[in-house]
Amino acid sequence: MPNADLVILGGGSGGYACALRAAELGMSVVLIDKDKLGGTCLHRGCIPTKALLHAAEVADSAKESDAFGVRATFEGIDMVKVNEYRDGVVGRLYKGLQGLVKSRNVTFVEGAGRLVGPKTVEVNGEQYTGENVVLATGSYARSLPGLEIGGRIMTSDQALNLDYVPKSVIVLGGGVIGVEFASVWKSFGADVTIVEALPHLVPNEDEAVSKALERAFRKRKIDFSLGVRFQSASQDDNGVTITLEDGTTKSAEILLVAVGRGPNTEGMGYEEQGVAMERGWVLVDERLRTNLPGVFAVGDITPGLQLAHRGFQHGIFVAEEIGGLNPAIIADVNIPRVTYCEPEVGSVGLTEAQARELHGNNVAVYEYNLGGNGKSQILATTGFIKLVQVVDGPVVGVHMVGARIGEQIGEAQLIVNWEAFPEDVATLVHAHPTQNEAMGEAHLALAGKPLHAHA
Repeated sequence: MPNADLVILGGGSGGYACALRAAELGMSVVLIDKDKLGGTCLHRGCIPTKALLHAAEVADSAKESDAFGVRATFEGIDMVKVNEYRDGVVGRLYKGLQGLVKSRNVTFVEGAGRLVGPKTVEVNGEQYTGENVVLATGSYARSLPGLEIGGRIMTSDQALNLDYVPKSVIVLGGGVIGVEFASVWKSFGADVTIVEALPHLVPNEDEAVSKALERAFRKRKIDFSLGVRFQSASQDDNGVTITLEDGTTKSAEILLVAVGRGPNTEGMGYEEQGVAMERGWVLVDERLRTNLPGVFAVGDITPGLQLAHRGFQHGIFVAEEIGGLNPAIIADVNIPRVTYCEPEVGSVGLTEAQARELHGNNVAVYEYNLGGNGKSQILATTGFIKLVQVVDGPVVGVHMVGARIGEQIGEAQLIVNWEAFPEDVATLVHAHPTQNEAMGEAHLALAGKPLHAHA
């Protein structure tokens, strides 16, 4: 039975980050995954979908080129070539990750692992025992009760493998995955309808951002129904028809089920070994420890935000925790979030509603309209940066919407995580002309000295 300082079950963002950092700290590491290194993010999630979104941006640029004095024609989408481009990006990153893991002397074991003892994982008939074990088995694309995936009814996993652009699509779910795919397909020429049971698109975002995205989608002629629940679906050779609880029906060529992701924990042996769980989630404390000594869990199998960079940071945290470095706790509220539809949405920290729930009326809010930003005018985008501040205190939330605005999330997360006051940021120099200036202008205004803004 091979032994190691650390055995990690799952080679996605959380698992491989933990492996690399632990090896860096001098630990012997066994990393186990039934699939390719990089997990959902690299192969079926973040990277391939953002490659499609970039192709969609190129398509939109071609269609709109005349407005910029550029004579170009848009002849259509060649999905075979789009997919080749996407797979090339994924392949290069995968090769690089394989090289990294090999160079750090991490033992990678390919196969379906299962926890068979408090600190023992079995894979391919071999057992690996660690001084510590990290559970990092990620998530899967969920469906709804009675809604069977197959044929014209698909999740993002199947949608990524389409070799054609559907004429029409119903997207069930208006969260991150739903609006990103809706954005891609609209740019590629499909008729798109989103159905969201909650009152807004991207319902976890600040309401002002959600409303701005809804206005932008209306302008793009992306249809959506809000506040109405799905009831049933049927499909035939021609398409899919769904019925909503209010009795209305909608039909399209395909139905994308984008109702969130569930923890990939079934059949992994966790419950049998006594790991505390709730509805499939592995329960952890603030230091990512399960109830079993020496057993940690990271990423999407733990309750909270399901983001690759959260899992990545969790992995580093656990490696440093085991290594005795006492790393700072990772709070979900301070993790940056970006939705890469057109226009983009970026946020970090508390929404206005959350801030008022915590601080009552002791909250100040300011929205800086991108209409006053030179680079945004050049890009022909609209949107805003919204700041949420505790009165006479730090900025506790930054919420943004606009083309390419997600690129501003870096400074936004520093502001929130380092509890900066508007006056602190207002004194920083923001390069001209950039969209980053809008961040500076918003803080100038909140500090009481607005320049390119109407008082």
